[in-house]
Amino acid sequence: MPEQPLITSRHNPRIMAARQLGERKQRQQQGRFLVEGVKLLEMALRTPAQPREAFVCHQQLAPAAAPLLERLHAAGAQIHAVSPAVMQALAMREAAEGLVVTFELWEAGLDELPVADRSLLLVLDRLQDPGNLGTLLRTADAVGAAGVALIEPCADPFDPKVVRGSMGSLFHLPLARTGDVASLFAHLRARGLRIVAADAHQGVDWGQGLWQGPVALVLGNEARGLSPDVTPHIDAWARLPIVGQAESLNVAVAGGVLMYAWLRDA
Repeated sequence: MPEQPLITSRHNPRIMAARQLGERKQRQQQGRFLVEGVKLLEMALRTPAQPREAFVCHQQLAPAAAPLLERLHAAGAQIHAVSPAVMQALAMREAAEGLVVTFELWEAGLDELPVADRSLLLVLDRLQDPGNLGTLLRTADAVGAAGVALIEPCADPFDPKVVRGSMGSLFHLPLARTGDVASLFAHLRARGLRIVAADAHQGVDWGQGLWQGPVALVLGNEARGLSPDVTPHIDAWARLPIVGQAESLNVAVAGGVLMYAWLRDA
């Protein structure tokens, strides 16, 4: 397996470019994002995700990570050996495992989001917290959701915090992004989906009776809830009872409960 000469400088152009991938603008410009962690990489390599470059520090390489190098090479990734100091500059996790990989960005068109007689599509209205987005992607994957549509401006699904929070589920879900709210909901309705939104104060408790057939579950922004341009497109509302003193639920918690209500009843 060929490797380039050992990279020992943090100022190497490849290293500097990879380090910039913590910024959304750079991810978009370079068309790639950064992934680390053996479990995440194993999941990524079981999907069509395309690795570009792999940076490996052999002194720090975890035993479980070593077999991934051949698979990365076979998938077309360039392998670059780096020094421990360079790996420290690249890795974002405290417990570095000696392997950091960049993958190509991907995005599905709305037409590519699969819809069947029993489908759930998750629609996220301008979420801003990467942790919430990562958790929702992980839960959507767990219940077998068909895909996720993000209404922009939204947290970037390729943000390192989202990638880690999704625990690899990012690689399993078709993702579509759009800022055209009217076209999004017209498209979903034309494909036969019922548009159901979560709300703390109105609708049917637990969404009972709303989950049969193809459903798009819409979740609002953490601070403002559903945007004014989204509300007119909602067909039905699902409410989660709050019997204590809490004013509301975290969007990732509410979304998780409702997705499992769909899984139970669909």
